Amino acid sequence: RWSARDPSSSSSSSTMKAPASVLLACLCASASAFVAPLAGVATAPKTVVRAFETEIGAQPPLGFWDPLKLLADADQERFDRLRAVELKHGRIAMLAVL
Repeated sequence: RWSARDPSSSSSSSTMKAPASVLLACLCASASAFVAPLAGVATAPKTVVRAFETEIGAQPPLGFWDPLKLLADADQERFDRLRAVELKHGRIAMLAVL
């Protein structure tokens, strides 16, 4: 027997809401990564370290080599961040080769 189905009783509308709400939650969570920190939050003063010549990877005859001057006015925190990002990208590139 074929009967006309009432569109309001179908379960397809509830199944469409679930992926949409998950997508919306993911978009909101990823957008929060781009929000600037609060201006009123006190931060500790940063000391400028210009001598990265003693870090691992600095070798003679070049010593610490920074041709793009990315660390010209950087502190130790910025140096550590760039080093961690470089390692991550190198590992991703090695996996991409496989």
